[in-house]
Amino acid sequence: MKETYGHIRTQSSAPLLPYADTTPPSTPFVTSFRSKGYPVPSRRKSAFVLCAFVSVISLGVLASFAIHSSRSFPVSPLSSSAQDVLDSPFNMPPPETHEDDVATLPDEYPPWVLGPPTQSFRDNLRNDTKYITSWLSAGWNNDVMTYMNLIYLGVVTDRVPIVAMFTPSHIGGDAPVITFGEVFDVPRFREESGVPLLEWLEVKDPESEEVDELGCWNIWEAVQYYEHFPRGSSIPDWLRLDISYTRAPDWVKQIPNYEHDKCSTFWSLARLAYPEDREKNLGNVLPSPHHGVSLDPDEHLLCYDYLYYACAAQMSEYDYSYAPQWKHVGQYMHWTKEIETIAGQYVNHVFGLPEDGPVPPYITIHVRHGDFKNWCWEAETIEDCFAPLPVIARRVREVQDEILERKGIYIPMTRVVMTSDETDEAWWDEVAALGWARMNHDEQHTEEQYGRWHPVILDAAIQSGGLGFVGTDRSTFSVLSRRRVLDWHDGAVRMVLWGRKGADDH
Repeated sequence: MKETYGHIRTQSSAPLLPYADTTPPSTPFVTSFRSKGYPVPSRRKSAFVLCAFVSVISLGVLASFAIHSSRSFPVSPLSSSAQDVLDSPFNMPPPETHEDDVATLPDEYPPWVLGPPTQSFRDNLRNDTKYITSWLSAGWNNDVMTYMNLIYLGVVTDRVPIVAMFTPSHIGGDAPVITFGEVFDVPRFREESGVPLLEWLEVKDPESEEVDELGCWNIWEAVQYYEHFPRGSSIPDWLRLDISYTRAPDWVKQIPNYEHDKCSTFWSLARLAYPEDREKNLGNVLPSPHHGVSLDPDEHLLCYDYLYYACAAQMSEYDYSYAPQWKHVGQYMHWTKEIETIAGQYVNHVFGLPEDGPVPPYITIHVRHGDFKNWCWEAETIEDCFAPLPVIARRVREVQDEILERKGIYIPMTRVVMTSDETDEAWWDEVAALGWARMNHDEQHTEEQYGRWHPVILDAAIQSGGLGFVGTDRSTFSVLSRRRVLDWHDGAVRMVLWGRKGADDH
C-alpha cells in the first residue's frame, strides 16, 4: 500500500532515481561522551600506575582486579521500565573492552566502534561485536517502521543495529537526506531501551569516496512473486556500498504461496544469522552492480535488503499491543528536543497562545484521503468511501469523554487540531465550523523555515503530543501516532473506519 501524507505521495515499488544533491550531510561529533548517553569506560591507566608502587603480592591482586573491572561499562541509572527491558532475555549489553582497545577508544565515540568514522566501514567495526543493517524503500512513516523492525531484529540476533539516513523518496529527489539522529533522540533511546544502536555516520565517514563490498540477504524476492530481484533502495549508494545479494530461502515467508501477504517473521530471518541455516542456504548469488563481485552474506555485518514486512506473528502488527518491535524499540524512539520544541510552538500558534508558553492538553485528528481513494471499490462514490466530519466529531467526543472520566481533564473543541491531506477548502471550512484548529504548513511557511522534511515530521510529532488522538484506519501514519499517544501519555485514542458508506457507524 502506498503511504501518503499531505501533498506527499510515495510509491513503494517505484524505482528510486539519483538525487541532485548526492552528498549526505555529516554530523560533527562535538558533544561530550556523557551528554550523548554513551556508557563510560573505566579508567584503567590510573589503576596500572598504582600497581607499580605496591608489593609484588599486592601487584598481582590489584592487576587482576583492574583487568576484571575494565571489562564493564557503567551506565547511568535507568527508569523502572527501562530496567525491565534490561532484565529481559532480549537485551544485549555493550561489548567488553579489552586492554588493547583502550588507546583507540576516545571518549566521544560509542563503545560499539573502534573510534571516529573511517573511510571503510570495516576499519571501524570491533572484532568482538557483531552488527546488523538494512535499507529503506518506502514513504517516511513506513521507513520509520522499517528501522524499528531492523533494530528489533538486532535484539533478536544479539547484534548491534546500524541505521542509515532517511531518503526523500516521497518529498522530491532534489531534497537532501535527513539523518536518523536529526529526527529521533538517539542517546535517550540507548539509555531508556537498553538496546545498543549506531548510525552509519558513526561508523563510516559520510564524505568517504571508498566503495565497500558487502554480501547481503535478498528477502524481497522470497516473500512476493512479481519482482524477481532484491528490493531497490538508494541507501547503499549514499553509503558507497556495493551489494552482492543471495536470495533467501522460501521458508522465510510467513504464509507460503500466499501472494497477498509479504511478511517474513523475525525468527525465520534470525535463522539466517546463525551458522546452521546460513551454511545450508548459500549460493544463488547475484553479483554486485559496481565491482561485479559475488559475495556470500556477511557474517560480521549481517545485512538484509528490506525489513518493512518483517513481523512476529501477522501483518499490520503495529495495531496490536503485543507487537514486540514496538514494545522493545518503537516506544523508546522519542523525537529530538528540537522537534518537540517546534511542535509545541506550532500547537500554541494554532490555538492563539504564546508560542514560548506551556502547551495545553489537546486532541489531534489525522484524516487521510489522498491515495486512499484508490481503495474505495466497495463505495459507490468517493463521498461514500470516507467518514463524514460528523462521524469523526462523534469519535472526538468519545475521546473527550474518556479523558474527562479517566483523568479529570476537559478538553474543549477549541483545543482540537486537524491534520489532513484533504485539499478541498469547503471541507476545511466545515472543520473550522466545528471549532477545530487547522495545521496549515503553507500558511506557517514550514518548508521555508525548516526544510522540506519538517511538514511531515512535525505533523507526526504534533499528533503524538496530544492527550487524545483520532486517526484513520489502515494508515500507518495514524497507527504510529495512536501507539505514541497510548504509551507516551496514557491517552485516549480512536480509529475511524472507512471504505464504504456507513463504515464507521456505531
